[in-house]
Amino acid sequence: MSWIWEFTKESEKQFKKLDNQTKKRVLEKLDFWVSSGSPLEFAENLHDFELGSYRFRIGDYRVTFDVEDKTIVVLAVGHRREIYK
Repeated sequence: MSWIWEFTKESEKQFKKLDNQTKKRVLEKLDFWVSSGSPLEFAENLHDFELGSYRFRIGDYRVTFDVEDKTIVVLAVGHRREIYK
C-alpha cells in the first residue's frame, strides 16, 4: 500500500483561504512527499502534540499532520507566524 494524504474539515477550510499560488505549491509538495515512498523523511517532529505529531515546511507555510497507517492526515495549513498560535 502506498502513502496517501487527506485534509480534515478544519484544515480544508484553512487551505481554501490560501492564495491560488500557495494552494498549488502545497498540493504539489504533498503529492511529491507521498509519492517518494517515505514522506516522514521530509518531516519534522513537533513538540506540542496538540498541533499534530509532525510538520512539513513549504517556504513560509507549515502543514501539521498525524499519521494513521500510511495516511497523512493534514490537521492544519497556514503561515508560520499564525499556525502555532
